[in-house]
Amino acid sequence: MHLAPEVIALLVAVAVLAGFIDAIAGGGALITVPALLAVGVPPVQAIATNKVQSSVGTASATWSFWRAGKIDFHHIKIPLAATLVGAALGSLLLTVADTRWLMVLLPVLLIAIALYFLFGPKASNEDSHARLTPLAYAVVAGGIGLYDGFFGPGTGSFFALSLVTLMGMGLTRATAHTKALNLMSNVVSVVVLAVGGHVLWLLGGCMAVGQFVGGRLGSHAAMRFGPRLIRPLLVIICLAMVAKLLSDPANPLRHMVEGWVG
Repeated sequence: MHLAPEVIALLVAVAVLAGFIDAIAGGGALITVPALLAVGVPPVQAIATNKVQSSVGTASATWSFWRAGKIDFHHIKIPLAATLVGAALGSLLLTVADTRWLMVLLPVLLIAIALYFLFGPKASNEDSHARLTPLAYAVVAGGIGLYDGFFGPGTGSFFALSLVTLMGMGLTRATAHTKALNLMSNVVSVVVLAVGGHVLWLLGGCMAVGQFVGGRLGSHAAMRFGPRLIRPLLVIICLAMVAKLLSDPANPLRHMVEGWVG
């Protein structure tokens, strides 16, 4: 499809902002997918193209965290493999399954995560006792990877919460490892969607430049400011995703709530 140069420039600017937010707290798709839809990109192509540029932004953030010594790939090699398998299965499941029930469950989960980070024990930069071994955590990572391949919104928040509570990571370290795991699930999803011919490569490439810049800036901000920045952004992003999901008139949970209050 044809887009005017000024529209592409606007989408690149949007991608910079999304990459910055995504590197810190996830949820960048909340910004980029609506922007793509607003300029007339069809829904499936918007999601597929967003996955491409999001992968580049996540790779940028992952690289920055790794260069700063915040990611131990050896420690998470088994969870990474499980994420790969889960994302592949989720992407395949997407072609045959009904996602409507997730529209009921997802807002509830995101509100729970926001409440945990808002009112729960303060997540510091200090590591604590891990409740699971990397092998046991691989089951969790595989499940989140499957969810990302199948649906996607909130994946970064789910990874971050599980790494803090189950693997005992400090919040900045958990954010860094979240990027690595999320990169794995994103790349697998891109491959599946690309095989289906849904990716707008030129637009995705232009936005990827913006995501790359935003990812670098966001990862450096996360390392500099730590939990002071990550914690409130996680809460804001989770609640923003809930608002976005419930703003859809077709959302089954919205119908349920309207029925209760009506």
